[in-house]
Parts: sequence; C-alpha cells; structure tokens
Amino acid sequence: MSRVALTGSLRTASPVLPVALRRGRAPRLLATLLLLAVTVAALLLLTGTGADAAPVEPTAPTAPADPTGGTGQGTEAPTGTGTGGDSSDLTGDGTTTGGVDIDIDGPDGAPSAAIVTLLGITLLSVAPALLLMMTSFTKIFVVLAMTRNALALPSIPPNQVLAGLALFLSLFVMAPIITSINADAVQPYLDGQLDFQQAVDAGSAPLRQFMLAHTREEDIALMTRAADRPNPGDASQVPMTTLIPSFMISELRAAFIIGFVVFIPFLVIDLVVSAALMSMGMMMLPPVMISLPFKILLFVLVDGWGLIITSLIESYRVGA
Repeated sequence: MSRVALTGSLRTASPVLPVALRRGRAPRLLATLLLLAVTVAALLLLTGTGADAAPVEPTAPTAPADPTGGTGQGTEAPTGTGTGGDSSDLTGDGTTTGGVDIDIDGPDGAPSAAIVTLLGITLLSVAPALLLMMTSFTKIFVVLAMTRNALALPSIPPNQVLAGLALFLSLFVMAPIITSINADAVQPYLDGQLDFQQAVDAGSAPLRQFMLAHTREEDIALMTRAADRPNPGDASQVPMTTLIPSFMISELRAAFIIGFVVFIPFLVIDLVVSAALMSMGMMMLPPVMISLPFKILLFVLVDGWGLIITSLIESYRVGA
C-alpha cells in the first residue's frame, strides 16, 4: 500500500520538476542575451564614432574676382551683389563717393512742392509769435482788455471773444501789408522769379515800413544802447532784432495811454456814486453794485465799442 502511494506521488511530481528546472534556467538565459545585445550595441557605437571622427581635408578658398572698371570717362558700378543701402559709386580712379541729392527747385526754377509744404508748416508754427510781435494785435488786445476792466467786468466779454475781435481787427489793419507781401514776395517766389533770400528781403520790406511808422525813435535808441550797437545812420539800417522789441514797447505804451483815457469817465462815475452813498449813510453798500449799471448805460449810449475800435484803426492810418 505504501509502495503504491510512493510510486503514484513520484509519477505525479515528475512533470513538475522539468518545469521548475526550466523556470530556474530562464532568468540566466535572458541575462546572457541582454549582455550580448549590450556588447553588440557598444561595438556598433564605437565603430560609428570612429568613422565620424575621421579627419577631412579642407577645401582651398577661391580667389576673389576683380571688379570691372569703366571703359570711358563716366563712372560704372561694380558687378556683383551689393550690401543693400549703400549708395556709393566707384569712380574711374578707384575712389568711392556718396551723398544725397535734394532737388529744391522744381520745374522752370519754381520751388518744389516739398519745399513749399515745409515752408508752410514752418510759417504756421511761428505764426503766433509773428502775430504778437510784428502786427497790431498786441495793442488792440490790451486796449480791449483795459476797457473791460474799466467797466468792472473782469470776465465779460470772455478772453476768447476779445482775442477773436483783436485778431480780425489786426487782419483788417494789416490787410494792405499782407497784400503787398503776397504780391511782391510770395507769388514771385512760387513762380520762380525770385530765390528764397530775395523773397525774404522783398517780403520784409512792407512789414519793416509798417513797424518803423509806429515805433518811437526813443525806443529804437533804447534797444540800440541795450544791444551795445552803434547808432544807425537812418531807419533802413536798423536791424530787425532791434526793431521788433522797439515796436512792441511802443505798442504797449500807446495801448496804456488809450486805456488811461478810457478809464477816466468810469472813474468819475465811481467817485460820484461813492460820494452819494456816503452822504446817504449807506457805507455798507458796495459802490460797484450801484455804479456798474450806470457805467454800462453810459458805455452803450456813447457807443463805446465803436468809438474804441474806430480810434484804434485811425491810429494806424495816421501813423502810416
């Protein structure tokens, strides 16, 4: 009975033993194959690196081609591709010349459109300074502002209204001078009959005559001494740098004289109203509240704005 059981157990275990043996041998076989694969890969890498690291003979550089020179007296650009943006030319003697050519004159000797546009933009940028220093704008605006203050109305009319009125009155006064400048300087220059310097001289002559007619000799002498210059022989020798500030000083002086004359009637009204209020014992009542309606009434009855504007225009006609 025991022999039969032992024999049966051996028969049953005999198929399992080869599998166990095979399972124990498989890891070693895989390790061997992996080691062999790593060895083959290392040999291949060493072989490839050796092939790539082999020295290569460098190629010899080619000699540069000589530029072709001009065949005549003129210039000829060298053949080949340039370096973009270089406008140099190769002359016959081997030297390079470059530059930018600006055509100031257009057809028939007239200025080009670009120059006319540039001059127009420049004139617009300096127009406010020219308007203040070389026209009647300063005098007219100061007189109108002092008239407003004499009425005790510091903000009526507003500054924009006074500036606009002074601007158009200045254009009215300066209309003959502007017309003369356009006829004698601007149009001949645009037609090509005068160059730029000649146009400037021709255009400044009427403006210079206008300023000299309304400038006192004392103010010219003052600015001449301030500049430490010799006394000019006649009016034509007075430089513009001396004439312009002298003209402005004379205009301010004339404007303050007119403003003083305008202030007198309104000052009389203020004195009368103040004396009447003091006599009635109304010391707490501001005199301006009572005198302001009378000032406005007097100014309207005598047509104050018309008188002042007419006086300003006539002052420039008499000086001319």
